[in-house]
Amino acid sequence: MKLIDKYTLLSFLKNFLFGLLCFILLFILVDLFENIDKFIDKKLSTGLIVQYYIYFIPEIIKLITPVSILLATLFTTSRFISLSEMTAVNSAGVSIYRYSLPLLLFGAVITLASIYFNGWVVPYSNAAKLQIEREQIGKNKTPGVLQNLSIQDSDNQILTISTYNELSKSGESVSLQIFENKEISDLKQRYDARNIFWDSTRMQWLFTNVSVRSFDSSGLTGYTFADSLHEDQIGQSGNIFITPDRINIKQKKPDELILTELRTFIDEMRNSGQDVTRAEVDYYSKLSFPFANIVVIIFGVSLSLNQRKGSAALQFGISILVTFIYLGFIKISQTFGYNGDIDPMLTAWIANIIFFLIGVTNFLRMNLKS
Repeated sequence: MKLIDKYTLLSFLKNFLFGLLCFILLFILVDLFENIDKFIDKKLSTGLIVQYYIYFIPEIIKLITPVSILLATLFTTSRFISLSEMTAVNSAGVSIYRYSLPLLLFGAVITLASIYFNGWVVPYSNAAKLQIEREQIGKNKTPGVLQNLSIQDSDNQILTISTYNELSKSGESVSLQIFENKEISDLKQRYDARNIFWDSTRMQWLFTNVSVRSFDSSGLTGYTFADSLHEDQIGQSGNIFITPDRINIKQKKPDELILTELRTFIDEMRNSGQDVTRAEVDYYSKLSFPFANIVVIIFGVSLSLNQRKGSAALQFGISILVTFIYLGFIKISQTFGYNGDIDPMLTAWIANIIFFLIGVTNFLRMNLKS
């Protein structure tokens, strides 16, 4: 690595880490001021509050890394220009494209690292943070207990559970409704059970104290009662797709699911006949967002060199403006994607594509004179 590369990269890293630290502190302070009354009302200890924000930091890093990289790119390049170092670099025979190489390589490394960080590390920290919210701040004070579950098990089956314990894999006040068709309009059978248990030996659900009702177009046609029924004794299909692991996953938000869990969840939803559009948008967004790191470097270098001069405050303002425009593109495209108006993969990538094309176009037009 040449001396100019080391100098450029070192200056960039200093700006990047400084920006990252400032944004982390800013996020935490803003969130703390918003939630301080809630923490006091719930009598949370200082240790638990600190733990809450430690779990929050990975999500903050995920969100602000592109902003910090853009800010560092603008500051580093603008400083080179203001000190006439860029002219000296060009006089030494180093092109602007060669100058940008260490920044682009850093962007590529950060992008690859962010795919793992955002896809696996962040979901675990989000799950821990949300667990504190649910059990210490929210209404659910019992760990591992879920209330009022309603799950579309397949295209014609709906399972509802009043209270479900994730630890014992059991539930109370259970109802399984089986419909004639996937439109869920004509009820065929209904199973109401006092309890449901997961039989790990047979890998099936066991229903106890079960009332069985049959229906046709005219109404109720039959009623029976059973002390217990395994799922292979229920209905014509004898198959309930939901498992304890799937219940746990279905109750999580997309931000709590690692990439492989989200992909499996989508495949299982599709196999059961459910709409997966929203989940696919979230999945592809998790994959595409890390690539914003290298896109903003291309965009930032070309923007700085075209602008040539500007104060630190101006560079900061430009960074925030570009970030808001970029995030606005993401939110708008996600809205169309969730509604099914745009392909889920295109929804996730469209902001990166647009900013990449703008950045590359400006990048290729740059022609600094020595």
